[in-house]
Amino acid sequence: MKIKSILVSQPKPADIEKSPYGDLSRKHNLNIDFHKFIKVEGVPAKEFRKERINILEHSAIIFTSRNAVDHFFRVAKEMRIEVPDTMKYFCISEATAFYLQKYVQYRKRKIFYGKQSIDQLVELIKKHKDEQYLLPCSDIHKQSISIQLDKNKINYNKAVLYKTLASDLSGITVNKYDMLIFFSPSGVKSLFKNFPNFEQNSTLIAAFGSTTSKAVKDSGLTLNIEAPTKTAPSMTMAIDQYIEKNSKKK
Repeated sequence: MKIKSILVSQPKPADIEKSPYGDLSRKHNLNIDFHKFIKVEGVPAKEFRKERINILEHSAIIFTSRNAVDHFFRVAKEMRIEVPDTMKYFCISEATAFYLQKYVQYRKRKIFYGKQSIDQLVELIKKHKDEQYLLPCSDIHKQSISIQLDKNKINYNKAVLYKTLASDLSGITVNKYDMLIFFSPSGVKSLFKNFPNFEQNSTLIAAFGSTTSKAVKDSGLTLNIEAPTKTAPSMTMAIDQYIEKNSKKK
């Protein structure tokens, strides 16, 4: 089967021509469309109060995404809470740490960050075991960090500050694409919420990350392309290798 069209369940890159998808499109003459399969909706402060979590009882915040950063400071503002200068921030990556500049004076805060790995982040946290941590998260989130925090007996509370919901995909003819690419289990759920009678037939399915791959298989779909791998750390590389491999079979 020759792949001509791909639907990526993420927002379109700011400059598609300079992105890896632009390179992939030119190399294999592909039509690549982008559409967000999920959306994030903030939990109102009124609803958050029902969790009976006092932000100021915590001395450190764990941020695993920009969404977590945005909604933590949104809720703090809505509740008229002034986050103290002494608050420590532990971020999943350098990019997330730099994003904090939107809300705090970066150089005047105690900010720590890993290298996009939960294990590395927890290693940093373990060096500061005396802190009382708050973990802002979505109602649908990876359990891996909670498992690691529990395993290392870290004192923390989980705060659900935003929800992950299915986007409206009614404007998409999903069956016209040769390949669908997913990046989260929520994206897979969104597919079936919007198209409950979806049948894969000859459509190829690609998934990034082990939890996404599992969601694809659990939903009864056949997973054709999986990333990251040792030879393909990115989704575009995995697709490129798949196309190259299959073109040689002809």
